[in-house]
Amino acid sequence: MWFIFDFIYFFYKEVIRGFGMQLYEKLKDPIAFSVFLLTLTLPVLVGFVALRRTKNQSDFLVGGRSMNRFVVALSAVSSGRSAWLVLGLSGMAYKMGITAIWAVVGYVVAELFQFVYLGKKLRTRTEQYGSLTLLDFFESHFDDKKNLIRITGSVIIAIFITAYVAAQFSGGAKTLSAALDISMGFSLVVTGVLILVYMVLGGFIAVAYNDAVRAVIMVIGLAVLPIVGLLEVGGYKALLEILERFNPAHLDPVAMGGGALINFIGIGLGSPGQPHIVVRYMSIKDPQKLASSAVIGTFWNVMMGWGAVLIGLVGKAKYTDVTLLPESNPELIYLALSMDYFGPVFYGLLIGGIFAAILSTADSQLLVVASTFVRDIYEKVCHKNDRMHESRKLLLSRIVLVLAGIVSLFLAYMAEDLIFWLVLFAWGGLGASFGTALIMVLYWKGTTKWGVFFGMLIGTTTTIGWNVFLKDSTGVYELIPAFFAAVLILVLVSLVTKNRESEY
Repeated sequence: MWFIFDFIYFFYKEVIRGFGMQLYEKLKDPIAFSVFLLTLTLPVLVGFVALRRTKNQSDFLVGGRSMNRFVVALSAVSSGRSAWLVLGLSGMAYKMGITAIWAVVGYVVAELFQFVYLGKKLRTRTEQYGSLTLLDFFESHFDDKKNLIRITGSVIIAIFITAYVAAQFSGGAKTLSAALDISMGFSLVVTGVLILVYMVLGGFIAVAYNDAVRAVIMVIGLAVLPIVGLLEVGGYKALLEILERFNPAHLDPVAMGGGALINFIGIGLGSPGQPHIVVRYMSIKDPQKLASSAVIGTFWNVMMGWGAVLIGLVGKAKYTDVTLLPESNPELIYLALSMDYFGPVFYGLLIGGIFAAILSTADSQLLVVASTFVRDIYEKVCHKNDRMHESRKLLLSRIVLVLAGIVSLFLAYMAEDLIFWLVLFAWGGLGASFGTALIMVLYWKGTTKWGVFFGMLIGTTTTIGWNVFLKDSTGVYELIPAFFAAVLILVLVSLVTKNRESEY
């Protein structure tokens, strides 16, 4: 483990010291500096604590299936929301008005269903099979000795998770760059290193506990900021009057039309296919506790979703012209309001809240990348007949984490898409390919290996093809046609190839 301590020393010497001076100069307040720095370094401390509990691959990837219901609920919610919520959704509400709330409705309903029904089934079945990943589960369910689904799924994860992580890193760098007036490249380095240090130390356990803490920080920011904003503009009635004078369409929940509403609600279709979310259900100690996790998680989802939308509405009332925002970017409305309404201490905490949202998703997705390459490819395909020592698996997982983080940082530096749309593309691809397969395997006995294989392929290719060629002309979110095309092909192929029934 010597390389970890060398890496931490390098991180302190080259990054924290220089970054800390810039941060201190920007915030101009020792307490504010301490608050913000705590939000950045607390995950590393949690990583050191989790290091003692991380003894094997099961601990590193699913927390040894020993997590409590509260941690599972908050980490599932936190890992699913990310920069898409704090930056992307608030920016969308700034541009489109209250109609953005329909995006919240879609995923809240879907994830409530997942906690109560899908999660319990998945947790029970994965323990029976000894599965540590979603692809583990599919392969064991079909007794796929040729690794067809595992290899196909690994390629799909490589495509979409990479785009997803890059979006999170980009969101983190944008926040730091605008808040502290530092370069985008340096901001990316800080974001990436902060994630990688604690993940290398504690794996899933560190990720889950950090995500639970971040969910609380996110709620503080997404609850306090809109309340203060409402008070500043004169209350809810005054906000409505301002928006009515500026643009009445901002107050119309169906102003965007039926097609766009279906698009937003359809976002929820992607939830069952997110490996970084469903692994939370696999990690809970007692699957019977997932019902209470559903209550906790749904409450947190609603609080954060409404908060993000209100921030966008308050921001529109205050900044009627987008050129008044940092970099003329509506996705920085959270940052602009924080700077205007709060002193340096609370401002430091709220900026930490943005980081909380970003890190809570990026770390979970990097863990999926590590599990895919080490567990699904290296161990189960390349060395399927060899017995690997747990220490070797842990070392390989940590190495892959670092390499995947570096690649994602490079892609984030090159990315030009808005966070909201880049995340929706990755969310849609994973939902159409894995979500359809998971639902059908758990709830339809007639599902076959070849049905899942072709369903994954159609879900992936339709997502990409629709995004490139048909999205602009039709206005339809690629997840919706891809999801139903994948279901249709999965059912048809399964009916043709039903060589055996799934065992329940």
